[in-house]
Amino acid sequence: MKRIITYCLLTLLLACLAVAATLYWMGTRDDTSAGTAAAPADAARMVDQGRYLARLGNCMACHTAQGGKAYAGGTAIPTPFGTLYGPNITPDPQTGIGTWNADDFWQALHNGKSKDGSLLYPAFPYTEYTRVSRADADALFAYLRTVEPVSQPSRPHELAFPYNQRGLLAFWRALYFQPGVYQPDTGETVPWNRGRYLVEGLGHCAACHAPRNSLGATRAADGLAGGLIAGLDWYAPPLGNDPATGLGRWSAQDIATLLQTGMARHSTASGPMAEVVLGSSQYLNDADALAMGTYLKSLPAAPAAGGAQPPGPSAALMDIGGKLYRQHCAVCHQDQGQGSGIAWPALAGNPTVTAPLPVNAIRVVLDGGFAPATAANPRPHGMPPFAPVLGDNDVAALVSYIRSSWGNQAGRVTPFEVKRVRDASTLN
Repeated sequence: MKRIITYCLLTLLLACLAVAATLYWMGTRDDTSAGTAAAPADAARMVDQGRYLARLGNCMACHTAQGGKAYAGGTAIPTPFGTLYGPNITPDPQTGIGTWNADDFWQALHNGKSKDGSLLYPAFPYTEYTRVSRADADALFAYLRTVEPVSQPSRPHELAFPYNQRGLLAFWRALYFQPGVYQPDTGETVPWNRGRYLVEGLGHCAACHAPRNSLGATRAADGLAGGLIAGLDWYAPPLGNDPATGLGRWSAQDIATLLQTGMARHSTASGPMAEVVLGSSQYLNDADALAMGTYLKSLPAAPAAGGAQPPGPSAALMDIGGKLYRQHCAVCHQDQGQGSGIAWPALAGNPTVTAPLPVNAIRVVLDGGFAPATAANPRPHGMPPFAPVLGDNDVAALVSYIRSSWGNQAGRVTPFEVKRVRDASTLN
């Protein structure tokens, strides 16, 4: 009997080792199907293209610390597993990527590996960048070779155990990472394919607008269904075509306008999205901005990720909220929440208002709303913060009223939810 038990245990151990070895191999293999770098026909044009792509990918957001030198790293990237820091990607040979070549850079974008073969943490969104073409990767690298070299060591990540064990990334990658360049859909139009390439590739919209599981991987089956942005206490709304919580009331041109200016008739970019517009999407050319809008308008109205919808507010709460709205908000957003042009966006059908989670609407009321100053809209109107004059009960009533009026059916907000957001805003 003991021999049988020993044999069974040994068989089980060998099976577990075989599974672990297979997963490790799957998580460390490379995709080499895209070929090698080609010599550029026009080096100057290639650098210009790379500059455009660097803005499109918003590379400075993670690789340029506030007040620091461009691309010298140091930006903190909070995650549920600890804080990572964007590395130095200037062409400094000691502390940057000055000794890298185009193949090394392609390896990082496409396969998620550093020059020495070490696995990169997916806070660097190679899970999306893998779709980028080799030509675009080479152009991006050519541009980075022209930026000012900065001698500044990359700051070490601060991750809790076991997440600081880089080798374990192999098992995560085996489960959640599939390298591969984007392949156009021959049944769709050229603008649609271009839009999908930008949204799913360098634009890496899924990094914020897709829900994540407990291991930090985006849930592919849910698409761009929205989700909380880790460490920032902001909610990235769904990008599907649900008319209540998504982009159902938007046109492709509305989306393009928001990306390029930060403001549109249905909403205004705020919080992290305002930073994206400021540092990235305002530089989109008209064709690319419209292509992204065209693709996003093709997405189905998938159920938003955010939990069950809360019940509607009571009549008494609506009465209090209505009085506060008429006192503080109606002069700009109008009595029926219809807004006035793009300077004061509509609140009726506004995705920030009707999102499954009320965190963004609460933050805008507390902290104010400030659209980014873009080349197309250099002096945007702002909304003052009401945190100094409204308590948690009043903010809860006001946001509940806005989320439940003029056809909005997003549910009530509690004073506890407001307090949590207010406390988080104070800490940040």
